[in-house]
Amino acid sequence: MPIEAGEGRRPVGLLLVAVPVFLVCWLVIWPIVSAILRTIWRPRSDGGMGVDLSTYAFFFSDAYSLNNLYLTLWTTGVCAILLLIVCLPIALYLRFADGKIAVYVQALAILPMFVPSIILAYAFIRVLGPNGMVDLLLNGVGLPKIRTPYLTPWGPVIGLVWDNIPLTVLILLAGLGSVSNMAVEAARDVGANRLQVFWHIVLPQISNSILVALSFSVLGIFSAFTLPYLLGPASPEMMGPFMQRTFRDVNDPIAAITQAVVTFCFCIAFGLFYVRSVARNRGR
Repeated sequence: MPIEAGEGRRPVGLLLVAVPVFLVCWLVIWPIVSAILRTIWRPRSDGGMGVDLSTYAFFFSDAYSLNNLYLTLWTTGVCAILLLIVCLPIALYLRFADGKIAVYVQALAILPMFVPSIILAYAFIRVLGPNGMVDLLLNGVGLPKIRTPYLTPWGPVIGLVWDNIPLTVLILLAGLGSVSNMAVEAARDVGANRLQVFWHIVLPQISNSILVALSFSVLGIFSAFTLPYLLGPASPEMMGPFMQRTFRDVNDPIAAITQAVVTFCFCIAFGLFYVRSVARNRGR
């Protein structure tokens, strides 16, 4: 029987993906499985080993832990909404605008990608922190000081939104590339206004891109450490600083791993939206 062209190349393709798959299993999947086992398979009072869910019971019954989880969920949701409100108009403008102004807007939108988080936090403190640039300008014209968002829940929100603008804009802009100019022009020819064009022509074609952009942003924000640690309040705190403080200051690695597993469970739930979107696109 003749061998099809694709069948002869299958071993080569499998060899090409074998190393990345092995690294993912070794560096990602195995640490996750090991962390879960360390928190549920623990020594018993009789000296043996068995299932013990006491660390999870403590986490979900401890008011401080739940407050930290709630703050993380609140920050993630607010950042996702603000990113969509800020980045979608920018992406729409860059997709349908021409000229030098669009080039400058795109450069400004991508700029945060090249600014390290530690530099962003320092700039935030120097501009919006106590006795920062804004306070000095207000004092110079005789106006009262503003209530700084530094060391409040809104501090990480501002920093994380700024930090995630480039990736969100690029993903949305890539999705808008599939929107046909002819379809937009045809809708305008029959009398559709801009809002109708966006709602009936543009939005249905970029819904998957919006889902992917939000999934990436949510995963990064939920597990963020640097900006929440430097800009956020000491109590309650987001899960990233909470895990670090539990591990280093409290010296309780099992509790820190438990917090990491809980964080992973929420992140994997968000990640399923991304996987579902990719699978839907490949099925078309």
